[in-house]
Amino acid sequence: MESKASTTIAKTSLQSPKPKERDLLHHLEAYLAKRDGVDKLLKISRYATKIILASSVLPETLTLTGRLKSFETSVGLSRKAFRLGKFVQDLNALRNSHFDSKQELVLSIIANGGEGLYYFVEQFIWLSKSGLIDSKHSRNLQKISAWAEFIGYMGSISLKFMDLKRIKEDEACLESTIEIAVARGNGCLEEEQRLRKLREKKLMKKLSIVQDIADGLMALADIRDGKGQLSAPLFISCAGLLSALISTHKNWVSC
Repeated sequence: MESKASTTIAKTSLQSPKPKERDLLHHLEAYLAKRDGVDKLLKISRYATKIILASSVLPETLTLTGRLKSFETSVGLSRKAFRLGKFVQDLNALRNSHFDSKQELVLSIIANGGEGLYYFVEQFIWLSKSGLIDSKHSRNLQKISAWAEFIGYMGSISLKFMDLKRIKEDEACLESTIEIAVARGNGCLEEEQRLRKLREKKLMKKLSIVQDIADGLMALADIRDGKGQLSAPLFISCAGLLSALISTHKNWVSC
């Protein structure tokens, strides 16, 4: 009796219909319910506007140019408001992490500590720009924020390269297992599914590294007060838009 029941359950599970894809509007609702979802849409709007302004496609005398500058400034201030309390997630990430080596521990402290300090200082920059704190402190706060952000991204990029190396090693092992199974005429459906998920994870990790590099370049431009070729407004605006698009894709897939 047990074997028949098991067979029936197995057949039922194999024949059960695949889960339907989530409705687009429901997916959008879930995405916009997240703080990061709204923040990244604002980031896309801001850097798309900055690209238009930096590319000089509009005449300086045009009324639209002034409106776009005002819009860009307003969106930038709104994004700072969205970061209130966001430093707590870095504290929790650091507290809940498990490390395989001292190197990972140090890099995680640099990555989460730098980003956490950046988000913490950004709260005071928002208060300064909003007029609650004397604006004379704004410049020093922005320097601290930029350095913390830059250092955090250096740690984050290093950690992600280590993760990417591990993913590639796992991928190579799975590929070898599949090759052996095929040569022996055995089925390897489960391994192929794991390999597909692993490759998707590898792609997302690569995109995340590109995003961190783009954000790191923007932080470096803030540190250098916009000086140097890598701090050109159009280049930095394109880096910001690239970062926003990658982050939007990651948040959309995960929600």
